[in-house]
Amino acid sequence: MDDPYEYGLIAAANSLSDVWAMGGAPKLAMNVFMFPETLPPEDVHNILLGGYDKVREAGAIVVGGHTIKDNVPKYGLCVSGFVHPDRILKNNGIKPGDALILTKPIGTGVLTNADKGGLLSEARHKELVDCMSRLNKYASDTVTASKANVHACTDVTGFALLGHSYEMCEGSECSIYIDSSSVPFLREARKYAAMGLVPANAYKNRNHLAGKIDISPSISEDISDLLFDPQTSGGLLYAVPADEASELIKRLNETVPEARIIGYADSKAEKEIYVI
Repeated sequence: MDDPYEYGLIAAANSLSDVWAMGGAPKLAMNVFMFPETLPPEDVHNILLGGYDKVREAGAIVVGGHTIKDNVPKYGLCVSGFVHPDRILKNNGIKPGDALILTKPIGTGVLTNADKGGLLSEARHKELVDCMSRLNKYASDTVTASKANVHACTDVTGFALLGHSYEMCEGSECSIYIDSSSVPFLREARKYAAMGLVPANAYKNRNHLAGKIDISPSISEDISDLLFDPQTSGGLLYAVPADEASELIKRLNETVPEARIIGYADSKAEKEIYVI
């Protein structure tokens, strides 16, 4: 993002997400900021302000931080939170029969490339920023309040939807089936993926998972690329018993309207993941 305040918002939301992915609540955050001496003071202020505003929204506090000279600005947070030891969510406890719920649409990597090229309208740019800066707090709070039996959870970030789905079933007795028609995409993400504005790391993700995933020949290339698209501050991916999924989605959609059931787990098959 070229706007310093937006950059701070997104970086902070991304940093805070790991605590919610484990079922916890963020409480303390420390800024970690690298920037050149030539960065205007107002830009430094606005990056830190964006981070502060998101930390405050999360119900946490900024307690200090560290700054380092670097040629390229880099900003994030070191976050600590609390969770009851009996309620820690792991990313690999998935069970046969579980439904998979994704709480945010995907496509941020492709759309960020389009935005860098000046291709996004003001409305699409705003949707992209809103998605990446939206806290996973609201989904996490809803799931916690529902007392759903969450078997596994992870946040979808750099390894893409398929990479983080693979984390869920790696070493388990399960295979995952992703229904590509149910996966929510950001508006125009498919359009720009079809134009080839796919991040290089999407191909690294694809290569890393080679031999572990079966993608139906009927899946178009743009959708396939988006399933490997590295996300910035993506949503939470939950595995819950199938008989609890519909009610949980109803509750989630009150605060995160784009949450969807995108697939299910079954007994171990030849591949870890099947995209249908």
